[in-house]
Amino acid sequence: MQSEFLTYLQLGIGHIIDIEAYDHILFVIVLCSKYIIREYKKILVLVTAFTLGHSLTLALAALKIIALPSGLIEFLIPVTILITAIYNIVTAGKTEKNDWKQKSMQLNYFLALFFGLIHGMGFSNFFRSLLGIDQSIVKPLFSFNLGIELGQIAIVLGLIILSALFIGALRIKRKSWTFFWSILAAVVALFLMYETKF
Repeated sequence: MQSEFLTYLQLGIGHIIDIEAYDHILFVIVLCSKYIIREYKKILVLVTAFTLGHSLTLALAALKIIALPSGLIEFLIPVTILITAIYNIVTAGKTEKNDWKQKSMQLNYFLALFFGLIHGMGFSNFFRSLLGIDQSIVKPLFSFNLGIELGQIAIVLGLIILSALFIGALRIKRKSWTFFWSILAAVVALFLMYETKF
């Protein structure tokens, strides 16, 4: 019989890489599309900041300390994608100077953490449906979030391998690569905002 830890770990991984959760996948992609393989440390910090944010709201929502209408959350998630995409477009190609690079990274970490709070609410209904009535949330929450983190890292790993191919091997400009993902994400986000307007 599989342990509770492994069960929730697999559910976390499955939930983040599920094609039906493509809004979360798209957010992670657009968040990290500015970076290339040698900047893997920055990418890991960004993904972890996002995980910390959604872990907090996931815990609070699971404990019924906070509750927001699901329609509002479904609208706000594509808003986070759109803001991140616009931020990428505006700042693309401006990261050469060290002072700008530092400020840009700090803002990126903040956005990842803050937007993670919103995405955590999106995970909360699914997570609550998994829990028993009197079940402690500590171990399930930890293993579920670890699964989400591993799933996100897998998505980002695929992205940076693609970037290595297109930017490194095929000589696509880094700015063009960022623009491609950001514009794609912005278009999808606008469509989702229209579809899920609360």
